[in-house]
Amino acid sequence: MGNEKELKIIEAAVRIIKERIDFEPEVGMILGSGLGDYADRIENPVSIPYSDIPDFPVSTVAGHKGQFIIGDCMGKKVIAMQGRVHFYEGYSMKLITLPIRIMKRIGVKKVLLTNAAGGVNKSFDPGTLMIINDHINYSGSNPLRGENFEEDGPRFPDLTTVYNKDFILRLKEAAGKRNIKLEEGVYMMFQGPNYETPAEVRMARLLGADAVGMSTVPEAIVCAHCGIPVLGISCITNFGAGILEQPLNHQEVVETAARVKTTFEEVVGIILREVF
Repeated sequence: MGNEKELKIIEAAVRIIKERIDFEPEVGMILGSGLGDYADRIENPVSIPYSDIPDFPVSTVAGHKGQFIIGDCMGKKVIAMQGRVHFYEGYSMKLITLPIRIMKRIGVKKVLLTNAAGGVNKSFDPGTLMIINDHINYSGSNPLRGENFEEDGPRFPDLTTVYNKDFILRLKEAAGKRNIKLEEGVYMMFQGPNYETPAEVRMARLLGADAVGMSTVPEAIVCAHCGIPVLGISCITNFGAGILEQPLNHQEVVETAARVKTTFEEVVGIILREVF
């Protein structure tokens, strides 16, 4: 399987972005469910809807606006995905991770990945912000499957430290000075779009996961392939299935993310000013 289709999309996206900006963004941000409003803090913004890029996958999920926002934020030049595209929307792993390869080509040196996740660790109440220190790919697929993007990285990239240890230490130290409590743990990706079953949540806990979700892992893998250091943050929006005797729904995810929005935005500001 060749990469011709994906490379055409990448080239078109890079061309369109470079036509609209005259600088290289140094930080890439992918803003997950309920967290996309942070893009409103970007100054001198240039908006590029995904639909402006030929054949680029488009977000279909409520709460995902589906555009790149490029500009200045906390003293950094940034490009943010205001809403990601997901594997469960029917796109290939290669397609949903094209934004990372595009970011690499326009100069991005560091990436912040965020998501809304279900809590597996029973001590992580809804509203907890968790630094991702490792992941488990339980999606059944991999974005590096097929022909290698030779210009980006090796056929067999090392994932020992997908999530940059220095970033994690700096963030914990800076947040601690402000009495912001951040947990740390392992994120496990399921394919979705259904929420996990109680048995799957118990399995995830046995395997060492602290949170479960339907994103982030493919992007982190491609960042590792491209040699881009990553910091990941999960907003724990609900307990995983079976922990509480109540059904799960997307509205709860959005409402909990909105409740912790102020703290989350403060943490992102710390990351941009003091970690990156």
